[in-house]
Amino acid sequence: MNIFNRYAPFIQDFIYQNSWESLRAIQVAAGEAVFNTDDNLLLCASTASGKTEAAFFPILTLFTEDKPASVGAVYIGPLKALINDQFMRLGDLCREADIPVWHWHGDVAQSHKNKLLKQPSGILQITPESLEALLLHKHGDVARLFGDLRFVVIDEVHSLLRGDRGGQTLCLIERLSKLAGVNPRRIGLSATVGDPEGTGKFLSSGTGRKTLIPQIESKGARWRLSMEHFYVQGEEAAADKNIPDALPVLGSRTDTAPPNADPGLGYIFEHTRGKKCLVFVNSREECEAVTTTLRQYCEANRESDRFLIHHGNLSTSYRETAEAVMKDEEQFQTTVTTATLELGIDIGRLERAFQIDAPFMVSSFLQRMGRTGRREMPPEMWFVMREEQPEARAMLPLTIPWVLLQGIALVQLYVEERWVEPPKLDRLPFSLLYHQTMSTLASCGELSPAGLAARVLSLSYFHRISHDDYKLLLRHLLANDHLQKTEEGGLIVGLAGERLTNSFKFYAVFKENEEYTVRSHSQELGTIVSPPPVGEKIALAGHVWIVEEVDHKRHLVYCEQVKGKVPAYFGLCPGDINTRVLEKMKAVLAENTIYPYLMKNAVARLGEARLTALNSGLTEEPLLCLGGDMWCLFPWLGTYAFLALERFIKIKCGPLLGLTALDSSRPYFIQFKMKATKEDFFKIMGEMEQQPLDPMELLYKGEVPVFEKYDEFLPEELVRRGFAHGILGIDEMKARIRGWLD
Repeated sequence: MNIFNRYAPFIQDFIYQNSWESLRAIQVAAGEAVFNTDDNLLLCASTASGKTEAAFFPILTLFTEDKPASVGAVYIGPLKALINDQFMRLGDLCREADIPVWHWHGDVAQSHKNKLLKQPSGILQITPESLEALLLHKHGDVARLFGDLRFVVIDEVHSLLRGDRGGQTLCLIERLSKLAGVNPRRIGLSATVGDPEGTGKFLSSGTGRKTLIPQIESKGARWRLSMEHFYVQGEEAAADKNIPDALPVLGSRTDTAPPNADPGLGYIFEHTRGKKCLVFVNSREECEAVTTTLRQYCEANRESDRFLIHHGNLSTSYRETAEAVMKDEEQFQTTVTTATLELGIDIGRLERAFQIDAPFMVSSFLQRMGRTGRREMPPEMWFVMREEQPEARAMLPLTIPWVLLQGIALVQLYVEERWVEPPKLDRLPFSLLYHQTMSTLASCGELSPAGLAARVLSLSYFHRISHDDYKLLLRHLLANDHLQKTEEGGLIVGLAGERLTNSFKFYAVFKENEEYTVRSHSQELGTIVSPPPVGEKIALAGHVWIVEEVDHKRHLVYCEQVKGKVPAYFGLCPGDINTRVLEKMKAVLAENTIYPYLMKNAVARLGEARLTALNSGLTEEPLLCLGGDMWCLFPWLGTYAFLALERFIKIKCGPLLGLTALDSSRPYFIQFKMKATKEDFFKIMGEMEQQPLDPMELLYKGEVPVFEKYDEFLPEELVRRGFAHGILGIDEMKARIRGWLD
């Protein structure tokens, strides 16, 4: 009650109006931290636990007591949809106290932005990319806009911890703070942080403050979880087997898919009628294909279309239509989506979420399931694992249901250990270094080399970058006209650099495909990559279109809607799977536990896989002979350690062992032909592991592994070093080899 009494009267009224009987523990902890300390704050609590209100109730109270003379708080959100959602929620609350709330991203009208520029005040909600654009183009106004900035709230902070976008966000906050002469307190919000202490240090970088991380005891949440397996063709795994339904209520059928439907998608079709659901997939291509198929099932059953689509390549109108329909309590439609609806946005009372195949991370599983379970309902997720039935003569690795194992491992790691992936903060961010160098110079104008280095290398995210590396980068950029030297010896952006920094695509540091806008008459449908020739078909917005004209110069595709089914055209979506997940998959194969959420087919398929593993020794021996001189290695390593091992075998050990025809299925297994024996294999691996290893030795001759967006503009030496020292999981790889020998 002390915290409640400390709140401003309008916040107390808001709490009464919403019939809250008491404050949640997270709100009490946040209030004590904000009101009684000057520390930063990391709020970790489950989805829909009130983290946003917990952060902003005390902030708004302080603002009513002492009104900021500029923008007082910046809220950084990873998605436009999340910002739009929070804009509505915060706007209603702040209207009572006459505290303006502004939102700023690519879809916001310029007139709204101009009002903020004229009267900087209240709370600004913005994406990292729009904040980059603001610092770039309104450099001279930063002190006026943010001179009394007191708080920076970073929502879904876990989503910014695994790549350059998180580093960019940290750099932007530091740059803004230096320009405005402020040191705002930082508040991070997340439902799925795997390493709170590491995240807290990341959050506080460059502030001189510590981060408070309140320990909130979470109530034991009740989940409704099911996992079913389907063969795309052929008899299902549980056919003719006496396996009882684990969850008869969840498994009951409510209507019928068309004859000859894809069994997994038919299952989704049957259990979404009359309900509001989300169907999560792992790529944009699959999102399009699944939506198209489900809509075809509606047509075959002579019923109205009840499926929407939402992913990052769709036009704003398509995305916002789906969001609006899902928020409407009277409409019962299902949206097929990628990670774009995974984060934060409240889309009303969802009854259940489906996940086709396993996501790559525990955090994704938790976020996606957390979309449901609001309004006092338990979170509910149905996994739908689909697989081509292995041929009778298929080799051992192809008979293992890797995706089913991965799904079980993700669930069990959290259920048994509350484990979530830790942040990946040990990279060598050379691509981001290029970006922040160009952005700093484009916004400031001419700087001396020493002055530029002082501004950029002082940003805490670049603590692993040496002055020698930075000199190498600057010389390269001068040689390639990205930078230019003035007569006075200063540096300015060169002509090649201007072409990049003047484009709106420069604001983002995540890699984008070369996109073409697709139109049908006057309607914009979305974007695709690598458009097919005229006369070919594409899938977009859940429909099929025939290409009538491609304008390569203006990146436009004109098309007409037709019926049919074709694959969509987007870039591939690589997975980042942690070693703990692979190790848990191995444990799932080796143990006899029947998990309570597995349905009939999943139980049967897991049983088959366990029998195969037992008979082959798959979980006992990492290296198995598949017949003759064909071998298969099962390392049980995550994506980047697996990548290091694959290269270590090829480059360091392969010539000594007579390896040929090496073929990887990352990160599950490596097949190859070998003339040596199993004993020779491990002997050579052990001897090579004990020798000193420079990570640069694991690069192929002449290889320049462009991994991040701006790697192509870097000196080759830095690209190679960034990949070898920042991407490859060499320590994990070496530890696994030593474990084999032990």
